[in-house]
Formats: sequence, structure tokens, C-alpha cells
Amino acid sequence: MIARRTFIQVTTSAAFAATTSGLLLGDSHAQQAPNSTGSEPAKLKAPPNACDCHHHIYDAARFPVRAGSRVVPNARVEDYRLLQKRIGTSRNIVVTPIGFPAKFDENLVTLDAIKQGGGNARGVAIVSPAISDAELTMLHEGGVRGIRFSSTGGSVPPAVAKEIEPLAKRVADLGWHVQINIEAGPILELAELWNRLPATLVIDHMGHIRQPQGVDDPAFKYILELVDKGRTWVKLSITYDSSKDGPPGYADVNRVGAAYVKAAPDRMVWGSNWPHPNETTKPDDALLFDQLAQWAPDERIRNRILVDNPAALYGFPKA
Repeated sequence: MIARRTFIQVTTSAAFAATTSGLLLGDSHAQQAPNSTGSEPAKLKAPPNACDCHHHIYDAARFPVRAGSRVVPNARVEDYRLLQKRIGTSRNIVVTPIGFPAKFDENLVTLDAIKQGGGNARGVAIVSPAISDAELTMLHEGGVRGIRFSSTGGSVPPAVAKEIEPLAKRVADLGWHVQINIEAGPILELAELWNRLPATLVIDHMGHIRQPQGVDDPAFKYILELVDKGRTWVKLSITYDSSKDGPPGYADVNRVGAAYVKAAPDRMVWGSNWPHPNETTKPDDALLFDQLAQWAPDERIRNRILVDNPAALYGFPKA
């Protein structure tokens, strides 16, 4: 789980396709990617422009880290490209990890990852309520497309929750969204806030739906209510987060993923969460990607989740 701290994060635009296109095609055996178990490629064939909508980049050798923060080794852009080769994705959303930036409103590691690409990615960067309009504009020009709020350890502190709506109003004018990574219970506690947000809402990691309740969790039902209103998206990611059944199948969380897809395929996106910063035993990313075939047996729906939906949410060019 994430460290017990609250902060605001922002979605940033990055791209790797120009330099990775040669890596993603024509090789039947993928090279071992750091921070991932296994080396076999995914069985599910990714369509062109498939997007991994949630991963992190760590590069402490080149960018400052907040004092006391943990850094995942071997999680640079070049390491992530090996994962792209394994699962077949070519677009990606970079999420600034805890510890970067060393100062709020600086997102150097993410902006650098963006610069290394060629227009095929977006990302997530940390900002504070004190960020200036000029700094927001700079982030937008660098590819920012939303703000992210994360909190673990129970209820979100009221003082922090009050910061979300004012920032949402500021970024809504830029066409950005608000992305939340909080536990299922606090999602319900802040229902009034989500209902009145002026910006699009993106819910991380399936809303951390609790097990064994699964689809009977009140938070799952509430998230679908938000989705039905047309302004909420869900990230199908971290199937290992709350699973009681565990690997390799994660059967309990698989049922939640399938239920999300069945209910609202137009509002789902998929993410790897590589390099899995909170996992001591790293999962097999190819198997995680292959879960999509169970959630969405119809290829047209999978393509919607991997290509069309990310293009709409993050502003990628249409194929």
C-alpha cells in the first residue's frame, strides 16, 4: 500500500513510441523486464496504439528525491521499454511516484520521461494547491491532463479533502481530470464531493474494492452510479491489491474487473502499475495483461479499453 500521507498529483503527457516502435514488434521472446516476474510475452495480442494507463518511472541518479523517500531500482524509461515489449503496448501514462518531486509542483522525472517519447504517452505528476497558473500552463504544455489525489490509512483528513474541489475548478478549465487513489471506504465517505466536482473523475485501481465482498461492496455499486452519470472513468489496475485468492488467477478480483467491463466498457482503461512499488514479490505483468481477455472476451471491447478510451481520456490522436 502507499505510505500514510496525503498529496495531490497531476496527470502528465509523455511519449515513448518513436523510440519504442522497433522494440514492440517482431520478437517472439521478450527480454526480462526489471521489477516483473517472468519473461514470456503476453498471450493477448495488444492492438496498435494500446495504452498502459498507469505506471511509474524512478530515476534518482538524475533527479532529486524527497528526503526519506524509497526509490525503486531499475525503473527508468529504458527499463519500462522492456515491459512495453513484453506486453505489446505502445502508449503509456506516467504517474509520478511518492518521493518525486523533491519539491511540490516540480515533476522533473515525469516531464523528462515525456520528453523522451514521441507523443504516445501522458502521465501523473504531483502538484500542491499553491501552484501558480503559470506553472499549470507549463505542465499542460508538457502533457499534463489531470490532477491526482492519494490518501491511505483510513478516512481522508478534512483539511486535505477541502483542497480537492478548488484545484478541480482550476484544472477543469484546462480540460484536465481529477484522479483519486483512495480506499473504498473513504470513497463512500466523500460521496458528496465526487458528485459536485466540476472536473471529470478518474478512479484508480478499481476503487480498491474490498474482498471478499467484491461486487457486493457498497463502494463498487456507488462507483458504477458515478460512471452512469457520464463523467467518471475507472482504471482496471492492481488486481493483486485486495485479492484473497491471490496469484496466478486472482479469481476474486477478476470477477470485479469483469463486472466493471460488463457495466461500462466505454469508461474503462487498463494499467500495469509497473514497477509495482509496494510489492516485495513482483507479479507477472504478462499474466496481468492477459486478464483483459477474461474481462472482455470481445476483441472490439478490449480495443475500446486499450485504445479508444485512453485516446478520449488523455487526448491521444485517433487512429
